[in-house]
Amino acid sequence: MAFVIDEELEQYAEAHTTTAPALLQELAAETRATMRSPQMLTGAIEGRFLELLVSGLAARRVLEIGTFTGYSALSMAEALPDGGHIDTCDIELAHVDVAWRYIARSRHADKITIHVGPALETISALEGEFDFVFIDADKGNYDNYYEAVLPRLSERGLIAIDNTLWSGRVLDPPDDDSRAIAALNDKLVADERVVCVQLTVRDGVTLVRKR
Repeated sequence: MAFVIDEELEQYAEAHTTTAPALLQELAAETRATMRSPQMLTGAIEGRFLELLVSGLAARRVLEIGTFTGYSALSMAEALPDGGHIDTCDIELAHVDVAWRYIARSRHADKITIHVGPALETISALEGEFDFVFIDADKGNYDNYYEAVLPRLSERGLIAIDNTLWSGRVLDPPDDDSRAIAALNDKLVADERVVCVQLTVRDGVTLVRKR
């Protein structure tokens, strides 16, 4: 993942973001050292961003599509009240194994459930509404995930969709993933059901709420 802003500015922004807890720093280090795609890590800036969104919404029920190694789930759990819960979905056991180890060591283990399997099946099996949804999984299914969760969003709920600038490749999409993200970006801004804003946080984050 390339930075969508100057790398020096990205580093400056991270230096002026509240430092992540020690457990998350350890998780980030292991992810970078051992995972095949460490660029998928949410990281310090976006982790705090997600935490603040969950806090500002006073969210109690969170759905995450794409656990990876658990950094984002643990970040969001920091803002959940007692009784709040995160359902997070992933299909890669290598990711889930790392996520479980760190979640078990945290004080948020009872707030997080990892569902292993296709996310669309997990979403259909879960009941009720979600106050916050974070989409960060296989890009070809982004539109399917969006359509699956939009009707399940609570009245004041919010969807955050990650990687919507895709290292700038959305400007002239060279491959299927790039075309899928660019198509969703075009759809969101024209979708009369929602209000959206695309932000240049990390690799692009689009926030969506129902009208």
